[in-house]
Amino acid sequence: MRSFNWYSVLIILLIFTSCRKSVPELKDIEVQSWMNDRNGCSGTRTATIDALKEQKRNFLGLSEMEIVQVFGKPDRNELYKRNQKFFYYYLQPAPECPTHTDNALRLAIRFNAVGLAKEISIE
Repeated sequence: MRSFNWYSVLIILLIFTSCRKSVPELKDIEVQSWMNDRNGCSGTRTATIDALKEQKRNFLGLSEMEIVQVFGKPDRNELYKRNQKFFYYYLQPAPECPTHTDNALRLAIRFNAVGLAKEISIE
């Protein structure tokens, strides 16, 4: 009887791990160039705006670590009330850049209290 319980647990674990979807990749975007363009200072990210608009739904439900795996370390992050968190990636030169853009566009990712991407927008 004991072996039955262990087999049941093993089967359940296999089912849960096999059902987990893989982390999506950025399509039509040179990922290394994206990650190297911190704060959007070199202007590489500006060319990715249309591709991001088309793909942003693919990243909903990902964890913070999965988002970092896809987009790299955020340019800014913000802790909000009720344990919500925001990651920001500048798409145009940020105020820290020598050639900054006023009201620079940025990719904003809002995480819920359990750390999953709930909303992704370009603002």
